[in-house]
Amino acid sequence: MFEYFPNNYTWSLAVMSALNRGGQMSEIDEACRPLKDISGIKALAGDPTQQRAWFESWMKVAERLQRLGEADEAAGHPLSAGRKYQRAGLYYLLAERMPSHKDPRRLDAYKRGIDLYKRGLICRKEPVEFVDVPYQDHRGTHKLPAIFMKAPGSASGGKSPCVVHFDGLDVTKEIIYAAVGDEFRRRGVSLLIVDHPGVGEALRLLNLPSGPDTEKPAGAAVDYLETCSDIDPKRIGIMALSLGGYYAPRAAAFEKRFACAVAWGAIYDYHACVSDRIGGRGEPSVPGYAEHVNWVFGCDNIEDTLKIIKQMTLEGVADKITCPLLVIHGENDRQVPLWHAQKTFDAAVNSPGRELKICYRADGGAEHCGADNGPLVVDYMTDWVAEKLGGNVKGV
Repeated sequence: MFEYFPNNYTWSLAVMSALNRGGQMSEIDEACRPLKDISGIKALAGDPTQQRAWFESWMKVAERLQRLGEADEAAGHPLSAGRKYQRAGLYYLLAERMPSHKDPRRLDAYKRGIDLYKRGLICRKEPVEFVDVPYQDHRGTHKLPAIFMKAPGSASGGKSPCVVHFDGLDVTKEIIYAAVGDEFRRRGVSLLIVDHPGVGEALRLLNLPSGPDTEKPAGAAVDYLETCSDIDPKRIGIMALSLGGYYAPRAAAFEKRFACAVAWGAIYDYHACVSDRIGGRGEPSVPGYAEHVNWVFGCDNIEDTLKIIKQMTLEGVADKITCPLLVIHGENDRQVPLWHAQKTFDAAVNSPGRELKICYRADGGAEHCGADNGPLVVDYMTDWVAEKLGGNVKGV
């Protein structure tokens, strides 16, 4: 993996996220160059001083791009404005990634990021709708915000296959769309990207934490899609990345309306992953990892969080998956060891045509969720889904 910060995996991972999702190298360098001197100081790892420097540097670049986009829009050039807005939105979300969730500036950056990214999609006339998925749990009735990308076939009156896409531990629907939206569209597959409990708007604006029973919000997404006249209810799949390596297989095991599932990076036993990271083994994706996990699961301390996470295993679950399952994992994943992928595949004994795809260093895509070469992994997954759901791998 290209490591802009050789001694800071967390920051280098964020840089690769920007590159894989349309960020411009000169803008990324402008945001990161002032951070080089402090990036490798171990004493500052997860420290507010380091977090503040990252936040302020990325915000500066995002705000300038927003200003340039607004000038384009005022001049009657919405396409140019939209490109800048989408990059600015991405950079706001990358700035938001590093501070503690208790820092009020983080929420402000998040709101600016999602608003500007949405504005960019509208200016660019992307084939998307911004929808709310009705969802009910023990707390009451909620609406999960989602980006709904319609495939070309659905726009002309046909019924298209569709993928429900969940997030992971620390990404959002906008980050997902930037990575995969266009590739699914080109293959004739619609895409419903949901900020489910524990991520994105559901966590930040609705205060909905995550939990082990992901089939419930996933089932709500299918309920929503079954009301859409342009979606084929028999051709709906589910896909998720990183922590989604647990979310998607779990949902497919208990929600039998899914026609296929993709674990974009496997997680067989999430308790093992979290225990390793808080014990200093394995790389965290964000600073202040334990605090972040507590936030995601709605707990005040790591002990209570671990009680929830203890339930998040595919043991006794994966064998209930009865649709095709793709498990794709990097040989050099420094966050989740490769054994999680092998165990997920081995346990899914009732999945017809299940596949384990290991991405090796020699070819690329070998880091966590293909962070070193996102397009290679996205190509493989979107082709696989199009074949399973009856899309068109040759393009529409």
